[in-house]
Amino acid sequence: YDVGPNDYINFLCGQGYSTTTLRRITGDNNTCTSANRGSVFNLNLPSFALATARSSYNSVSYGRTVTNVGSARSTYRAIVSGYPSSLNIQVVPNVLTFTSLGQRLSFTLRIQGTINADLDSFSLTWDDGTHQVRSPIVVYVP
Repeated sequence: YDVGPNDYINFLCGQGYSTTTLRRITGDNNTCTSANRGSVFNLNLPSFALATARSSYNSVSYGRTVTNVGSARSTYRAIVSGYPSSLNIQVVPNVLTFTSLGQRLSFTLRIQGTINADLDSFSLTWDDGTHQVRSPIVVYVP
């Protein structure tokens, strides 16, 4: 899960920061435009969090890109475990097949449904049969 300066700029612009505030933070001439107002859900971090009202329906997608640092040729399957039955969790695609070291592949995690507790936590694990890469997922009522 690589993340760089432009990812943070898109995140801050997506949070509603103005160009003036962004420039104070970055110390450069970056601007917030419609092109870089990325979804706050797409900051390329290995964790996922959703704040929501109890019992309200949610449909949220998180875009992520991962870089192969393991075996040059490997296939990872997505496993999402421990989530409540009131949620539907999808990973698209649910299989990532790497053909070279350093290769980058993208996926989307979708959370749909409601939560009935103050906090639900579960995980997404990418498994190639030897290595497991686990990412926490938290859905909570603020």
